[in-house]
Amino acid sequence: MPVTHQRKPRLKSLLDKVPPGFMVESSWLMNQGLDPKSLHDYVARGWLERVIRGVYRRPLPENVLDSATDSWEIPLLSLQWIMNYDLHLGGVNSLDLHGFSHYLRLGNNARIHVYGNAPRWLRRLPIPAEFVVHQRTLFGDDPIGCGEANSIFQSPVPVSNVWSWPIKASVPERAILEALDRIPHHASFDYIDKIFENLTLLRPQLMMTLLAACQSIKVRRLFFVFADRHGHAWRKRLNASLIDFGSGPRALIKGGKIHPDYRIYVPKEYLPTSEKTKFLDGQSVY
Repeated sequence: MPVTHQRKPRLKSLLDKVPPGFMVESSWLMNQGLDPKSLHDYVARGWLERVIRGVYRRPLPENVLDSATDSWEIPLLSLQWIMNYDLHLGGVNSLDLHGFSHYLRLGNNARIHVYGNAPRWLRRLPIPAEFVVHQRTLFGDDPIGCGEANSIFQSPVPVSNVWSWPIKASVPERAILEALDRIPHHASFDYIDKIFENLTLLRPQLMMTLLAACQSIKVRRLFFVFADRHGHAWRKRLNASLIDFGSGPRALIKGGKIHPDYRIYVPKEYLPTSEKTKFLDGQSVY
């Protein structure tokens, strides 16, 4: 069946909005004017291909290997820039993207942490990575510290400029607080400690603003535990007296020792170095 004149402009408009390899939902396609019959026809003709139920992809050119479609960046960029979902990359993944934890990258089967409004199908994509979706409870609806970062993804289609779209992600100052929020159940002290070694260029003014906006007492306390431990230059420009640390001790890990300054239980090696520190029934006594 030849393509009708009505379908030609509709197809061109669709192809202009969806670069090769990128994904869209069936509901998005319907909003572009495609009915189910047309969608079936587009798939049959190879203009679209079905990824999973309700999700379609524009095929890559025949001379390009389709291994690029296994990347987690493509569905994330598709959601952010084509379908306009309000979500961002955060935590350790954003720190990785900014170059602060590249030596910790997990490779295949990595867990990709995104924050905000994400469709359920994102978790079901047949790619060698697992999307973990978080609600934006740490900062409420405050978008502070959410920006854009250059993707580590390299386009296999040089003629397609949109493959260089930046990923919407947390800036490092917000990302480290999101990462701290995962302690102790989804991130270890040692893992975060290695990341803190590289955080030499945090911006003190923005860091103070984010700490004030952060809604987790645990995260605020943990941040200063690590900040004091590493003593980067920016630490001297943070005024801890302006931060609300709440009241009373916070139990965090079994068998931990209470930090004398921030009143949160941490592994013994994360306490301040002092010959006067002694342990009595799990408490620090000076």
